[in-house]
Amino acid sequence: MATQKRAVQGLNSAAAAGLGLLAGALTALAVQRHRIDSLRVRIEHLEEAAQTQQHTNLATQQRLHWELLSKAIDNPELAEVLDVFERSLSPQKRRQFLFANALYTNQLFAYRVGNISREEFFGFVRGLLQNPIVRDYWRAGQHQRATMADESDEAKLGRMVDELLRQLEEADIDEWWVVGEPPAE
Repeated sequence: MATQKRAVQGLNSAAAAGLGLLAGALTALAVQRHRIDSLRVRIEHLEEAAQTQQHTNLATQQRLHWELLSKAIDNPELAEVLDVFERSLSPQKRRQFLFANALYTNQLFAYRVGNISREEFFGFVRGLLQNPIVRDYWRAGQHQRATMADESDEAKLGRMVDELLRQLEEADIDEWWVVGEPPAE
């Protein structure tokens, strides 16, 4: 009987020790889980801050872009600096091209910061391309777009606009607003 009591006490001690180890392990896991959750939340906040900073940088860049273009539009001597087209342009045509660039770039930035969808960008450009000056501007800038990194947003959107312009020129209908398929996001 004494042997059985000691065996039971031994088992109880082992069970208690096992339960203690289990409780310790569970506590350690709970602490680890809390740390992981805290790190996840911190990473999410850092990602949001980085995205906010990127949007701020894009907005600043857009404002600077517009200021530079405005100066060039208002001053023919400054506009000559931005004449990177392969043909000679009159001062009037150069100002028109600079303004077309400002309109396009404004929509590009709006897309990049998430203010408009790709479909909305497409619709805006489809309307913009109804103007022969904008079409001429787009064709004149083809060699510049060819230098962009293929996977950049601007290069992808540029190829989309190239295709849309081709479709608009080949369309045999007056209802330009139905030409082309808005791209999938």
